Amino acid sequence: MLKSVLVVEGNEQSQELVEYLLTEAGIRVLSATDARSALEIVRHGPVDLVLLDMQIPPSGCVDLVAQLRGASLGTRTVIVALTAHAMRGDRERFLTAGCDEYIAKPIRTATFVDELRTLFAASTSDGIVG
Repeated sequence: MLKSVLVVEGNEQSQELVEYLLTEAGIRVLSATDARSALEIVRHGPVDLVLLDMQIPPSGCVDLVAQLRGASLGTRTVIVALTAHAMRGDRERFLTAGCDEYIAKPIRTATFVDELRTLFAASTSDGIVG
């Protein structure tokens, strides 16, 4: 069951929308606006899922995904890329970088939380997480 999500988002409006949707669904939300903050949060305790803006400063998501994997204290956290990059090949690039899945912006607010829950359940039931 999806209980906590770390939202790593550089755009304030996007961050507020995602936080609102998750909070309304009863999910605990932790927030970071940069790579350093995201790593600190993951190091201090388990997070079920990281929702990661692919344009996060300073170096973008690819380096941060590897760092998050290394900082997750023995547990494998589900990482979902949240991106405006929805071009051909982007999904494969994000998965190769270490993300479990990706969601293209603009998000569909009516189905967003259900989509995250489905991704989380699929990742944990397939033995990917744990």
